[in-house]
Amino acid sequence: MPTATQAEIRRLFAESARAREVFLEENAAALEHAIDLVAEALSAGRKLLLFGNGGSAADAQHIAAEFVGRFARERPALPAVALTTDTSALTAIANDYGYEQVFARQVRALGERGDVALAISTSGRSPSVLRAVEACREREVRTVGLTGGDGGPLATMVEVCLRVSASTHSAASRRRTSSSGT
Repeated sequence: MPTATQAEIRRLFAESARAREVFLEENAAALEHAIDLVAEALSAGRKLLLFGNGGSAADAQHIAAEFVGRFARERPALPAVALTTDTSALTAIANDYGYEQVFARQVRALGERGDVALAISTSGRSPSVLRAVEACREREVRTVGLTGGDGGPLATMVEVCLRVSASTHSAASRRRTSSSGT
């Protein structure tokens, strides 16, 4: 297996830093709106639902853990649920309704008016994530999308879209996963 050179490592770090800079330039207002939505919902006793596939599922779980545990400072636990963690529900729903419904079915069971959902999809095209956003609309759950590239259909389906447009790796990832829709 070839090893990365220092030049390659520096290039990757520079791309990552640039992607963050561009993200903030393009999304500062949307990020503020998303933070306000979540803060208002949690202050009102509502919850945060998170979902995505593959690496996005891991991101959903990590973010939920930071809300339930703590992030940066001690504070009361906050209600956040990653819909990616219940293997019995995931496999039963996928078996009975099809994989496209794994998150939508859970949103219909757990989502309530005023909750906020964080829908994560690198391509913005994941059918299971898109169906869940549709279910959020039915349940009057507010929606924030986290996506990359052009944002795909997810970008226009959510109330607030946070789109990482500058990553060359997100473009490569979209090409590799376009058939799986992550």
